[in-house]
This record gives sequence, structure tokens and C-alpha cells, in this order.
Amino acid sequence: MDKVQLKSGIHAFIDEIDNVELLREYYMELKKLINSGKSGIWDSLSKDQKKEIFKSYEESEIEENLVDENVVMEKYHKWITK
Repeated sequence: MDKVQLKSGIHAFIDEIDNVELLREYYMELKKLINSGKSGIWDSLSKDQKKEIFKSYEESEIEENLVDENVVMEKYHKWITK
């Protein structure tokens, strides 16, 4: 992804959020990242780890790879409810 595609993707994600509190949290996090000039944990990842994250993201864009939320919640219920 180039810079324009990344910015467009970020804008698209933000445009989908209607929850004002969630938007506020994302805003504050982005503001911290920009002000610090670092991306936090991202900087501590190896090149291979970063590649794997990008690969996972790209795979998540394919509809067939997605798992229904109810299936995930049922499968991991015992860890989520603790």
C-alpha cells in the first residue's frame, strides 16, 4: 500500500464509526502517536513481524476469510467473560 491508499483506508475506517467516544479515543491515540513521532510498539517489531501484520490485514480484506462475530464469541467465551 502506498501513502495515498493508507490515508484513504484510515479515512474510510473513521467514516464508518458513529460512536463519538470511540472516535475521541482514536483521535487521542493518533494525536499521541503524531506528537511522539513514534508508533509505539510498532517500532519494536521486527521486519518479519511487520510483514506478517500487513499480510494478515490484506487477508482480512477477503470476505471468505472473515469469521462471524457470534462464532468467535462462542469459541472464546470462557476467556472473554473472566
